[in-house]
Amino acid sequence: MFSSKMSRKLATKTLTALGVVSVLSLPQMVQADTFPERPVSMVVSYSPGGATDFQARIVTMLAGNESYLGQPMVILNKPGAGGKIGWDFYASKAKKNGYELAAYNVPHFIAQSIVFKTKYNIDNLEPIANWGADPAVLVVGKDSPFNTLEDLMSFAKENPKKVTFSGAGLYVGHHIAFLQFAKESGLKMTYIPHKGGTPAMKSVMGGQVKAGFNNLSDAFRNRDSVKILAVADLQRNTEFLPDVPTFMEKGVNVDDSSVNFRGIMARKGTPPEVLSYLSQRVPLMFDDNKTTKKMSAAGSPVRVLSREEVIKMWKEREIYLKELLADLKK
Repeated sequence: MFSSKMSRKLATKTLTALGVVSVLSLPQMVQADTFPERPVSMVVSYSPGGATDFQARIVTMLAGNESYLGQPMVILNKPGAGGKIGWDFYASKAKKNGYELAAYNVPHFIAQSIVFKTKYNIDNLEPIANWGADPAVLVVGKDSPFNTLEDLMSFAKENPKKVTFSGAGLYVGHHIAFLQFAKESGLKMTYIPHKGGTPAMKSVMGGQVKAGFNNLSDAFRNRDSVKILAVADLQRNTEFLPDVPTFMEKGVNVDDSSVNFRGIMARKGTPPEVLSYLSQRVPLMFDDNKTTKKMSAAGSPVRVLSREEVIKMWKEREIYLKELLADLKK
C-alpha cells in the first residue's frame, strides 16, 4: 500500500532498494517511503580536518545517491573537550526525527559518560552503523632523537615527567592509550590534552611535545613529518603499517581498548521505521567501492558493523571500560 503522494523520485529510490537490499521488508518500505525528503545533518564533535571529520566526509559522500539516502548529508563540526561539547549538544538539542544525526567515537563517548557528568550515554543514543576502527599509535617528530619505543622509554626512565604527550582530549582513545602505556611501563610521563587530533598532531610535528598518541589514519597521512613507533592494538596493521610493531610485541601490555570505532548514531526516540531504514541503507553506503577505495587511499581502516553489532559492541565496551578506568589514574 503505497502513498498516493509518493513522488517519482521516491518510487525510483524504493525500486532501487528492492534490487540492492533483499532483506528490506514491505512494512518497512511503507513506513519509510517519505524519508528522507530533505538533506540530513550530522554533528561531528571534532575539528575540521581531523580523522573523524575527514572520514565522515568520505563515508557520507554518496548519501545523495538514490541507492542510499537520496539526500546529501551535511557535516556540522562542534569540537571541544575531546568531543564532550558536541555530544552534550547533540544529546540534549537535536531533533529525534532522523534528520539530525551524529558521528560517534568509541571509546571516547562511553569513557566520558563513565568519568564525567555528561548528557549522553549508551542508553539515550541509537547506533545506526559503524564505518571504521582506527587504532591509536605513538608518534614522535621527524627530527626526534627517538627512533624506537625503547629509545623513548629509556629517556623517560632517566627523566621522569620530562616526556610530554599530546592527544585529542581527556578520556578519548589517545588518552586511554597513554594511561595504559604509563601504567604498564611504570614510567612517569605527562599527558597534555588538545582540542582535537589535528592540533595534537601539529604539536608533535612542531616539537611542542616530545611525543603523542594519535590515530593511525592521521599518522599515516602525516608519515613524512612524523615517526610512528608503536601501535596500540592486538595485531600489527598489515595494510598500512606492516613494519610498525605493537606495544605487546615490545613487551608492554597495551591492548586494543583505545581503538577508535567510528559510526553514525541517532537520538533515542527516533521513530523505529526511520532507524530501520537508516540501518539498512547506511552500511551499504559505507561498503560502496568508491567509499572503501577513498578510505584506503587515506590510510583509514574500514570496519563496517551493522546496528545490531554496534549495540552489542557498545554494551561490551562499557562494561570493559568501567573496569579499565577504575584501575587507571588520570
